[in-house]
Amino acid sequence: MTLSKRIWHWITGRRTPAQQTRAVGRQALTHVIILDGTSSSLSEGRETNAGLTYKLLCEAPPGAGLSLYYEAGIQWTDWRSTSDVAMGRGINRQIRRAYGYLASRYHPGDRIILMGYSRGAFAVRSLAGVVDEVGLLKAEEATVRNIRQAYRHYQCAGDDTIRAAFRRRFCHSDAKIEMIGVWDTVKALGLRLPLLWKLTEPAHAFHHHHLSSVVKHGFHALALDETRTVFQPELWECDEGREGRVAQMWFRGSHGDVGGHLNGVVEARPLANIPLVWMLERLEGCNVPLPEGWRAQFPCDASAPSVGTLRGWGKLFLIRRKRVVGQDPSESIHPSAQAATGTTQSEPQPQM
Repeated sequence: MTLSKRIWHWITGRRTPAQQTRAVGRQALTHVIILDGTSSSLSEGRETNAGLTYKLLCEAPPGAGLSLYYEAGIQWTDWRSTSDVAMGRGINRQIRRAYGYLASRYHPGDRIILMGYSRGAFAVRSLAGVVDEVGLLKAEEATVRNIRQAYRHYQCAGDDTIRAAFRRRFCHSDAKIEMIGVWDTVKALGLRLPLLWKLTEPAHAFHHHHLSSVVKHGFHALALDETRTVFQPELWECDEGREGRVAQMWFRGSHGDVGGHLNGVVEARPLANIPLVWMLERLEGCNVPLPEGWRAQFPCDASAPSVGTLRGWGKLFLIRRKRVVGQDPSESIHPSAQAATGTTQSEPQPQM
């Protein structure tokens, strides 16, 4: 290619075919991004379901072609971190970091899996929103400056022509997300302590956390017995003609049970394992390799005790209301919870 043509391609934002394809000889990868909930931990015996998923994927056999990224939520270490936890500070930086990791490693032909729990679930759904609205930066364009600029385009409702030009110049033309798997998505405001969360609600209004056409499959595990209104779940609303599979499954237990955030209540782990195994089965159904015999690591018991909603800070949440089931056709009640609800509803068939 002549120098004049190279300059023209640089000005117009075009790339040669060789720059659009995977590096020669590189194995196609499955990038799994996992963002955990507030005060989450990978300490032995204290992992959430998101953390256990990450650890299980780390056991995948050599040659599995997995690219793994895990980030814990905001940590409540002392009184100085209380405001960060309560008001959800840091979620934008968390999304940008995950976006930067993904952009710097993704090549055409790779697959993307996004997973998260609670506030982390909201974050990965918002990450999908960045990919949908702005695009995914090409690896060679994933500079710190471009990552920040991409997020600004997502965050600010500006000129669509400028955003479109940025996308053409720096982003992949067709980056899709194979699967989003989340446990009990709540708004991005951490613990959302009474009254305080209302002060920061407008600051998070720009987040796009709904299912879009770039997402092929969406799986959402929901807590049937959670009553704290500040933990109102963010369900997907699915159009009848949407392609791909969407399943929003209700399980017995509270927000902590479904996400496996048990705070040392080990007797509740067999109950929390039910939504964990359900999600791992969906992950395996999307052709993500899991270690042989993985189910034996997670014994399930629908009659195991629940962590409930009144432990620790849970006592402060005085406004309570039973969650409403059946707002979207993609919802179902898991067989393990049907005895408690008196229903006989079965798991939904794929929406095609």
